[in-house]
Amino acid sequence: MPPAKKLIEVALPLDAINAASAREKSIRHGHPSTLHLWWARRPLAAARAVIFASLVDDPEDPSANPAFVAACRDLPGDGPNVAREGDSPRMKLFDFIERLVTWEATTDETIMGQARELIRIATDGNPPPLLDPFAGGGSIPLEAQRLGLEAHASDLNPVAVMINKAMIEIPPRFAGMAPVNPRDRKNLFTTEAQSSQRAVGGSVPVESGRGDSVNRPQAARLSQWKGAAGLAADVRYYGEWMRERAGSCSRDEDMSRL
Repeated sequence: MPPAKKLIEVALPLDAINAASAREKSIRHGHPSTLHLWWARRPLAAARAVIFASLVDDPEDPSANPAFVAACRDLPGDGPNVAREGDSPRMKLFDFIERLVTWEATTDETIMGQARELIRIATDGNPPPLLDPFAGGGSIPLEAQRLGLEAHASDLNPVAVMINKAMIEIPPRFAGMAPVNPRDRKNLFTTEAQSSQRAVGGSVPVESGRGDSVNRPQAARLSQWKGAAGLAADVRYYGEWMRERAGSCSRDEDMSRL
């Protein structure tokens, strides 16, 4: 029996993918495009759909992985494709893809977890690594990483390399860790102390919040910071610090000229 065709070889819910891709142009908060301008940035929705559809079988193919077909049958059947075309595994998969490509899905662990599980089933538990030799703005390796794949990216342009490092290489190193800047650490220890005080009915000393008092792994045990939220808090804090210092230096220089 010939190998099953992948979904991307057969059909995709293109209208939904196109709509999600167009919507991204109006999204600023949290979108990688705000990290640095890249002239040929691929839409995240399209990259996510293409990677996913390249790895999973067409569930209507006679040679499709039976376990994957069963998993598609178990998907919710209340979407527009099922309502229009009938309750088939492919239409249920189309409806799932329409949910997967939305901007909200990027932070919805339920949807992303389902996508990773479907890929795992379709690849017999051995999803392949992804290589993007001309990564540019990093949309493809970023979405591969979100879908649970081992992602490799390269580019001749050093700006593209830096963008990819900032998006897909550095954040995983600090995933789930609390921030180290003094402002957020003070809030972290104050909240922890208040919670402990309510629990035991007594007083609990609060750390001073100095940046060198507790290392990052220890702080991570005191509070739950999902994903790269702790790293993002540090970037915001020290970015503001640098901006304030730069403004102060400019003012001092202007005063010295008077």
